[in-house]
Amino acid sequence: MYYKVSGVTGRLAGSTPLGAYCPQGLKPTLPPQSPQMIFASPTKVVSEAGPVVDYMGSNRVPELQKIFQKADGVPVHLKRGVMDRLLYRTTMGLTIGGTLYCLVALYIAAQPRKSQ
Repeated sequence: MYYKVSGVTGRLAGSTPLGAYCPQGLKPTLPPQSPQMIFASPTKVVSEAGPVVDYMGSNRVPELQKIFQKADGVPVHLKRGVMDRLLYRTTMGLTIGGTLYCLVALYIAAQPRKSQ
């Protein structure tokens, strides 16, 4: 016996094999014609494309590899100069400031209330 979920009661009910394999009246059919593509753009062969347009900019990986792989004793996160040092020091300052703020808040929260 075949079962399917009844749309009225929400419980299992007896069904025919076709009803059990195609629930809620869905039938496996093909559309009469294929739908028209909305965002279709014509494709071009590489030889027809003309000059290659560089949307991504130039490849900077080789020059960055030279900077980051230089053995000069500077940590990787500080190798690009003043801006890296500024960001690093700002991050460390905010981290230390946030830690101190949390410790002060915990100290204040741990104090008993004064009763009047």
